[in-house]
Amino acid sequence: MSSAESDIQTDTGALNVYESVADAIGHTPLVRLNRATEGIAAAVYAKLELLNPGGSVKDRAARQMILDAEASGELRPGGTIVEGTSGNTGIGLAVVAASRGYRTIVVVPDKTSVEKVAFLRAYGAEVKVTPGALPTHHPDHVRNVARRIADETDGGWLAGQYDNPANPGAHYVTTGPELWRQTAGAITHFVAGIGTGGTISGTGKYLKEVSDGAVRIIGADPKTSSYSGGDGRAYYVESIGHFVHPDSVGDVWPESYDHGIVDEFITVSDRQSITAARTLARTEGLLVGGSGGTAVAAALRVARTLPADAVVVVLIPDSGRAYLSKYFDDDWVARFGFADRAESVDRAVEDLLGEITTPVVVPSNVTVGEALSLLGSRAELPVALPRNRTGAQVVAEILGSVTAEELRDVDPSAPLTAHISPPLVVVGAFESVDSAVRRVGSDRRTVVVAGSGVLVGLLEPGRLSR
Repeated sequence: MSSAESDIQTDTGALNVYESVADAIGHTPLVRLNRATEGIAAAVYAKLELLNPGGSVKDRAARQMILDAEASGELRPGGTIVEGTSGNTGIGLAVVAASRGYRTIVVVPDKTSVEKVAFLRAYGAEVKVTPGALPTHHPDHVRNVARRIADETDGGWLAGQYDNPANPGAHYVTTGPELWRQTAGAITHFVAGIGTGGTISGTGKYLKEVSDGAVRIIGADPKTSSYSGGDGRAYYVESIGHFVHPDSVGDVWPESYDHGIVDEFITVSDRQSITAARTLARTEGLLVGGSGGTAVAAALRVARTLPADAVVVVLIPDSGRAYLSKYFDDDWVARFGFADRAESVDRAVEDLLGEITTPVVVPSNVTVGEALSLLGSRAELPVALPRNRTGAQVVAEILGSVTAEELRDVDPSAPLTAHISPPLVVVGAFESVDSAVRRVGSDRRTVVVAGSGVLVGLLEPGRLSR
């Protein structure tokens, strides 16, 4: 063990006794990764933000935003806290609100895990679910719905984490100093994902200042996120990255994010993120969320290039308990093609090469006439967000399906969006045919075949049961 490693200290509150749950936020431990770092000389420590009262790093920003709003008079006694969020910030706000007597209304996109929604309701928050695949200017976009509710509610206050300076400010005064103290100033690299940008901006700013620029700040980002130069396509890991709807007017980043703080980006695929999260549970006893998997995958990639005296700290934003129905559910993982083919599978969907046809989708922005032309003699096709840039179609961007029969008597000049049917069944390319048949059940429509979350082919009606 190097002298730097021996100086690593445990950071605790004074006897861990607090006057309220809000005061218990922070003071989270650093835990060294051991089995996951086999063959790596550098020390890698995980900052376990999942141990905050609300279960995520967002508790810090939630507390600071509420305290600042109280101090400014924006949030008055008995008021209502409103926020648009992928879940974690809403949970943090609900935790603090419950302890201080506020009502909470949280707007979440429909891709938010069922566990997060359940957590919100358990804390007494009112949850409004809105479609996630909408451009930022759409009236039903998460942030616009939240703003409207806040404006229309007596005593309503919009937390506005994306542009609220208290978000990065919370990490500048708590997370950064904790890490510096816990590592006795030995930290050399800080790795974190970027959602609103508050965590990496505030923490990174402090670490750069206190170390005279010696600490390197590394952003872990989904491959298609626009933060790191991706085209903004949808991805499956929640609470991280920046999605850009193809109909968006420009790509506006949150004011909470200071891109000048980040020294380097490391992009991580959904499959790598999910695999990393599942592996951590089995090798380190750490049940982390998908974004934690993204951050750890990036941190290990960095650490492999560093000498023994380097100290890498990776921030784990939340717990895998919020994603048991997703990343830790074998059925979910198999359905979207994120699981490897099991040795016990004699016949997988991918073996039906002669049956699987070339993936074709109908863009959601076409007319009925144009959709009929694309359909041709096909039974039905998936309808997806239009992407004019190169790249495979992500299943998460498929909005529904369409058939020629449904459109036959519709005005050819009418927009297709008013005539989209429910999505087609999705099966994983690497799961067994028997499993896929059970998933399809009595549905006799075209089947979407997914590999690592991407549309890789279509199976015409009835082909899967052969």
